[in-house]
Amino acid sequence: MTDHIARQPKKILYVDMDNTLVDFQSGIDKLSDAERKRFEGDLDDVPGIFSLMDPMDGAIEAYEELAKLFDTYILSTAPWDNPMAWTEKLLWVKMHFGRDKKSPAYKRVILSHHKNLNKGDFIIDDRTMRGVDAFEGEHIHFGQAGFEDWEEVVAYMRTKA
Repeated sequence: MTDHIARQPKKILYVDMDNTLVDFQSGIDKLSDAERKRFEGDLDDVPGIFSLMDPMDGAIEAYEELAKLFDTYILSTAPWDNPMAWTEKLLWVKMHFGRDKKSPAYKRVILSHHKNLNKGDFIIDDRTMRGVDAFEGEHIHFGQAGFEDWEEVVAYMRTKA
């Protein structure tokens, strides 16, 4: 017999970036009128736009807490026609969460157009596109009733840890 108590592995949680961790509108607000006009309808294709964006209110603290409770990853989609966005998203994560091994997001960034291919227990995302609607775990629909802000999301997720 052993005194060792087996621990359950942490549940897997994915967190989207755009309009979930990242305030997409904050980047748009920093564009020039000429950039807005040139890329109208495709603002996510503006070179450099993702580097302009601020975090959503409470997002950084929420992610840091959730990373202690769950096996947490950032799962985002980058625009196909804006190759700089792939780099900018990683740089955004490093800027807001840190670059070293102590960062809760260190080597935990996944960029995919098919989020449903990732196996996990939960996904926090503001939309159902890019495979979120086919994700096998529970979709926490950020910005919707019950999950309107990070305070509500974290309160709910604490009960699921």
